[in-house]
Amino acid sequence: MRQLFTFIKKEFKHVFRDQKTLLLLFGLPIVQIILFGFALTNEIKDASLVVVDYSKDEATQKIIEKFRTNSSFKLEESILGTKEIEEAFKEGKVKMALIFPADFENDLIHENRASIQLIADATDPNTATTLVNHANTIIRDFRQELATGRPDHSIAIDTRNIYNPELKGTTNFVPGVMALVLLLICVLMTSVSIVKEKESGTMEILLVSPFNPFMVIIAKAVPYLLLSIVNLSVILFLSVYLLDMPINGSIALLFAVSILLIMTALSLGLLISNSTDSQQAAMLISLMGMLLPTMMFTGFLFPLENMPWPLQLVANVVPSKWYYIIVKDVMIKGLGFSAIWKETLILTGMTAFLLFVSIKKFKIRLS
Repeated sequence: MRQLFTFIKKEFKHVFRDQKTLLLLFGLPIVQIILFGFALTNEIKDASLVVVDYSKDEATQKIIEKFRTNSSFKLEESILGTKEIEEAFKEGKVKMALIFPADFENDLIHENRASIQLIADATDPNTATTLVNHANTIIRDFRQELATGRPDHSIAIDTRNIYNPELKGTTNFVPGVMALVLLLICVLMTSVSIVKEKESGTMEILLVSPFNPFMVIIAKAVPYLLLSIVNLSVILFLSVYLLDMPINGSIALLFAVSILLIMTALSLGLLISNSTDSQQAAMLISLMGMLLPTMMFTGFLFPLENMPWPLQLVANVVPSKWYYIIVKDVMIKGLGFSAIWKETLILTGMTAFLLFVSIKKFKIRLS
């Protein structure tokens, strides 16, 4: 028994000496509970709402005030017409529009019926459905207040879901899965490429050969780039013909930005490969460092707007977030480069930075 306690004591000492083990034991659960506690919510808060009020009467002002005081909506400046609404939706500035026709209050009081139009951005069908339900509840409460002591008034709600009238879930998940698959696979594959050469001892041969050492990095990346393009083609083919996912924009533009994401992922994978000494460590960093952030901070599982602002800042350094925005704009909204140039510029900057750092960290001499 004394020997058993001695061995247990020895194992405790080994555990506490290993900082990586301590990080996995205590650091990972703390990070996960904080992230999941704040980020894993489907509750909608502060969704951007614009109002087009052609009536401008007391009744419309009361309804607008109810939307203003509801935590699900954040009332933006009122706009003038349908053209401005269309531009606001294309730019991703609003999630819903509330439109009052002319003579709203007059129709409601004298004819006991009136109409309201709701327009929702259905690129995320879950968010659109939730917002429409909240809006219906607010309007129903107003109608019940108005009907107190009076004849029942009818308010017809004309709901229009743009970009995804049928509220198909594929329009939300396909772009997210594309970002997840391309980023995770590319990072994982390239992260072990240089480490494999180190472990097998062939890196020494490559470094003493006439071959430029920096060409080793390019040679490691090119095969995975070409294979990832094939992978992308298969994903798009299955999305269109099996999942009935539309491609309303330019296919060439979609391939171009996808290749840019692949290059970003390859650069990140090479950086991990240059910074580690074992395939096991490289794979662990790739999986833990890419899988969780991509799923949490891309926006296809949980709305980023609902997260605390520190987590929203963290999401800005996740490449898949920007790619997800681009794919939705191109595939679903059918927009061109003028609508996605900012996100494309951010991905380009990430790629250049990661590639520069990975080359800098590449050791042309083995100690």
